[in-house]
Amino acid sequence: MSTTTTTSGRGDRTWLVAVAASLWGISSLWRGPLAKEYPSLTIVFWEHLVLTVLTLWWLVPAVPRVVRASTRTKVSVLVIGVGSSALATVMFTAAFRLGDPVTPQVLQKLQPLIAIALAALLLGERLRRSYLWFVVPAMVGAWLLAFADPLGVTVSSAQAALLAIGAAALWAAGTVLGRAASAELTFSDLTALRFALGFVALSVTAMVTGTSLAVGGDAVVNIVLLALFPGLLALVLYYRALGHTPASRATLAELAFPLSAVVVGVAALGARPTASQWVGFVMVLASVVGLALHEQRSRRPSVAVPDDAREALGAHAGATTP
Repeated sequence: MSTTTTTSGRGDRTWLVAVAASLWGISSLWRGPLAKEYPSLTIVFWEHLVLTVLTLWWLVPAVPRVVRASTRTKVSVLVIGVGSSALATVMFTAAFRLGDPVTPQVLQKLQPLIAIALAALLLGERLRRSYLWFVVPAMVGAWLLAFADPLGVTVSSAQAALLAIGAAALWAAGTVLGRAASAELTFSDLTALRFALGFVALSVTAMVTGTSLAVGGDAVVNIVLLALFPGLLALVLYYRALGHTPASRATLAELAFPLSAVVVGVAALGARPTASQWVGFVMVLASVVGLALHEQRSRRPSVAVPDDAREALGAHAGATTP
């Protein structure tokens, strides 16, 4: 008999993923000004240093646990730390130098496409046809949000877009691999290991490339705030939810990220979305909220998976990894 079940509404935490993603969207308040003054690698290096120090008390017990974990979990954690945390954040920060405060963030629309494929491949998540009612309008809406003229994308706007797309791909992989790793590690383990591995990778990269890590005193407050809110608080909420939220649902809930980014861009950074971008905003918001409500209340959710990540992996692999 298959162990695949339907995630119950009470156990599902899609809503908490959306809250965490909303916090990521406010990062432009601090990341944007910093990106105009310092190299992307420098900003992300100091951000990860602060985060590693703040989570050091979680890192100490996390290290022996990841050492005892399966090879699959070790590889997942390595990809999350080096790729989804360090490299993706550098690419995302670089996009701010080339683009506006909104476009790099709303291009996270590609995460669901990548994550859905990875979730099906690695976690055995089964999508029902009703999922299309949420994912299709979300994708269309995110495209409308990304470009002032959705039918006339220029080379200059595409440069920032490509960096943002690369970051989205790495973050999508982090969503799926984070759920996989949560079968053996706690949310605090994943948070601390993500930041620590990212910091090590950034340190090595800075030495190899000879990138200056010097920052002015005026940047310290922005870096600390960037690390505390879109960094630590968001990741703690995110990983706490991910072990109880199917990756396919989580990655769509993460589109709350560009929604909050648009609000910040308009209210604080002087962005002026076009009519088509506002239409996209409404479409994404309706899709994210609609999916969360549907999965909480429906007897037949759009994503059929076990409640727990360990069950999902066990059902897909046929055995529990030692």
